[in-house]
Amino acid sequence: SLFWLAVVYTRLGKYEEAEPLFQRALAIREKIRGPEHPNTAATLFWFATNYRHQKKHKEAEPLFQRALRIYEKRLGPEHPTTLVSLETLATFYLDTNRYKEAEPLLQRALALNEKSISGNLFATFLEKYAYLLRKTKRAKQAAVFEQRAKAIRAKLSS
Repeated sequence: SLFWLAVVYTRLGKYEEAEPLFQRALAIREKIRGPEHPNTAATLFWFATNYRHQKKHKEAEPLFQRALRIYEKRLGPEHPTTLVSLETLATFYLDTNRYKEAEPLLQRALALNEKSISGNLFATFLEKYAYLLRKTKRAKQAAVFEQRAKAIRAKLSS
């Protein structure tokens, strides 16, 4: 209940109210479920999201990283929850202009290929990678990824 209330507060923009709830929920989940349980990872992910909204990047980053490691280990690299966590961490790095950290995450996701990732999420990975390529002065490469994403989105909407 603490976890879900903290998520609701985060979604409502009540970040400071959510913070102590996440702290308590995390302590409880680590004690009862263990430090590497997917429920613990979910708490870490949302706690990091709360910090991200507050621009507390130093606090958010290790939580996002730990959540991703847990999901990869416990659920596998192709699990939808793992992929969302991967996309979120990559976006965090893009939003903080840390392209060197974002690139291997996006490349890893794209290496899984379209068959492993839902069409919308795969198109999102393509678009984010294209954005990174443009920001790092690789416009020709970016255009290729943008075109692929556009084709996937067109196919999905028809």
